[in-house]
Amino acid sequence: MIKGAISSLVINRMPRYYRFLGDLQDEGIKKISSRQLAERMNLTASQIRQDFNCFGGFGQQGYGYNIDILKQEIAHILGIDRPQTAILIGVGNIGRAVIKNVNFESKGFTLIGIFDEKESLVGQIVKNSPVRHISTLDEFCRENRPAAAILCLPKAATKPIAQQLLNLGIKGFLNFSSYDIYLDFPESIVENVHFEDGLMTLSYRLHNEENT
Repeated sequence: MIKGAISSLVINRMPRYYRFLGDLQDEGIKKISSRQLAERMNLTASQIRQDFNCFGGFGQQGYGYNIDILKQEIAHILGIDRPQTAILIGVGNIGRAVIKNVNFESKGFTLIGIFDEKESLVGQIVKNSPVRHISTLDEFCRENRPAAAILCLPKAATKPIAQQLLNLGIKGFLNFSSYDIYLDFPESIVENVHFEDGLMTLSYRLHNEENT
């Protein structure tokens, strides 16, 4: 049971919980206390309990958390147990790396279409999926109704594609470009992956560490 509006900070921690619980399963561990989980994740036990209480709480007093059950509950919260369909646009270096290395099914999505504007790429098979020409995007989306799009595009190409996809009823974006979709299209649901922002943040933290 979800208790009112959930903070984005809490939601952003849920995939990390899910990942750590998977590691615990791989180690053969069956249960864990909030204190033990906090020690592994460099959080506090009270923070973990507060986060889980946003969704009703999953532990038992004096027992802790059943790892299998907790992971299933978090999968349900995140929708991983109810996969949605996605397409990917842009089969350059980033796009190919995403296609080849991301296990979409285990993260709540099924990749059903790959698109690019380059004629030389059309028809190529990337991880068992053919690259389609971007001119077929409208027809494909109307027939298959994907829920989300993964955009591995240059900044200048992203806005018109985002507009086109929104017109086709797609509101969810995993955005690898440096264009901020949400500013122009506030009705969209966007997760940005900014490598350059990450580098600048890392630079700040390294300099800050040096000066402390």
